[in-house]
Amino acid sequence: MKRSSFRQIIFLKVAILFSLAAFSQTDTAYITLSLQNPETHIVHVTMKCNNQLKNSIEFKMPQWTPGYYQIMNYANHVSNFSVSGNNNQQLIWNKVNSNTWTVNTNSQTTITLNYDVLADSAFVATSFIDTSHAYLTPAATFLYIDKQIVTPVALTIQSYKNWSRIATGLDSVAGKIYRYTAPDFDVLYDCPILAGNLEELPSFKVRGIPHRFIGYKLGDFDKAAFMNDLKSIVEAAVNIMQDIPYKEYTFLGIGPGNGGIEHLTSSANSFTGDALNTEGGRKEMLSFFAHEYFHNYNVKRIRPIELGPFDYDNGSKTNQLWISEGWTVYYEYLITKRAGIISDTDLYSNVRGNILAYEKHDGKNHQSLAQASAETWSDGPFGNDPNKTISYYDKGPGVALMLDFAIRHYTNNKRSLDDVMRTLYSEFYKEKKRGFTEVELKKVCEATAGKNLDEVFSYVYTTKNLNYTKYFNYGGLAIDDTNISFNIKPLLNPDALQMMILKSWLNGRIFNKH
Repeated sequence: MKRSSFRQIIFLKVAILFSLAAFSQTDTAYITLSLQNPETHIVHVTMKCNNQLKNSIEFKMPQWTPGYYQIMNYANHVSNFSVSGNNNQQLIWNKVNSNTWTVNTNSQTTITLNYDVLADSAFVATSFIDTSHAYLTPAATFLYIDKQIVTPVALTIQSYKNWSRIATGLDSVAGKIYRYTAPDFDVLYDCPILAGNLEELPSFKVRGIPHRFIGYKLGDFDKAAFMNDLKSIVEAAVNIMQDIPYKEYTFLGIGPGNGGIEHLTSSANSFTGDALNTEGGRKEMLSFFAHEYFHNYNVKRIRPIELGPFDYDNGSKTNQLWISEGWTVYYEYLITKRAGIISDTDLYSNVRGNILAYEKHDGKNHQSLAQASAETWSDGPFGNDPNKTISYYDKGPGVALMLDFAIRHYTNNKRSLDDVMRTLYSEFYKEKKRGFTEVELKKVCEATAGKNLDEVFSYVYTTKNLNYTKYFNYGGLAIDDTNISFNIKPLLNPDALQMMILKSWLNGRIFNKH
């Protein structure tokens, strides 16, 4: 995701009826979600399954939502929790820790949970409902059965009478209005729900795959031009990866605000089209969408091994968010450039902005890139002191560029970081169906480059100064690091390889020497 400064807490009222059928992997949790009283900031949920074997059951609410690497304590906002069994018989339960409820089933074959949560704070990682619209983060809404995250889900949504539609990445049930399914709770948690009087813009197809934009309170802007720009972004990203891994993709515009979160078949994006009415605002907004879209490859499918299966209790900590987020920042720049949205000068300026943000703080002398990733859950070992911490959003793209230029240089411009991405995608996501380790990542990079890359990777695990000049020169660029301005521009007298690398980097095509 693109991080924002939001740290507010959410409240949302939910009542969930849960009947459970023998808690095997083939059981289904049947959920009915009511949005019919939005003026109270309350949603009501009913879930149905059976219980045949267990004397007690633990129900949990996630402590965080994937894509936003902070503990959110969603369960703190649950109230009015109650449990019943057959014929509405009340059952005994106990809240054993901050996000876990243990239920004594008393040999009941039907279990019914009810609880409330109040949502009155709008943010991409939480939930909000009022009479204008609803945006629900499923991890902040639905409990799951401990150790039964693989339980399939059937969801029915009862919408508010004044609203026209619901948008979500969940699979729809044919012929049934507002009926959806998910193969497990991981997928349910990956599919936010947007409801209200939503507007859908004209869709487009890339390689035959439909892409939609549906949003709330979109604003006044040139909507046809915006969708053409989005199509160019998707095409540029697909040209890099050479594959589309979904049957349909939906951009959700969740209204004014900050931040976005990526999902397998959709992205939730804070959005107002008014920002598109200036050239600077247009470029910034489209860069944001390029970032969230490219995440469907980088982190949702190409991922560090720690990011799945998720640890919904403690967070899934990894040293490699500099890849998941930092490389995605780098690719949002390349995608918007190759899509014709930004100029060469804009690209240089964007890279320079990240370098300046990293270099201007003393945190670069205290925290490595890998540490910044692992410690993001607590904002670093030094708390919120910016002079003792760094951001992988800033240092990450700079290291990505250096790695890209190193690979291009060592292979005579026959390979690039794009090849690394495609290898990770095919080898780990498609073939091994898992994430990659730190050792495996470095191995793929070095196999692509045909060269030892210890120096580049030292910039990940140490606080040593980055040799910008060496690596930028590989790509035909000069960078002024003598007076800390870090201005970037093409070399005045590049050799043939430098010229070829710069040209292919800017245009997204490989031009080989023969």
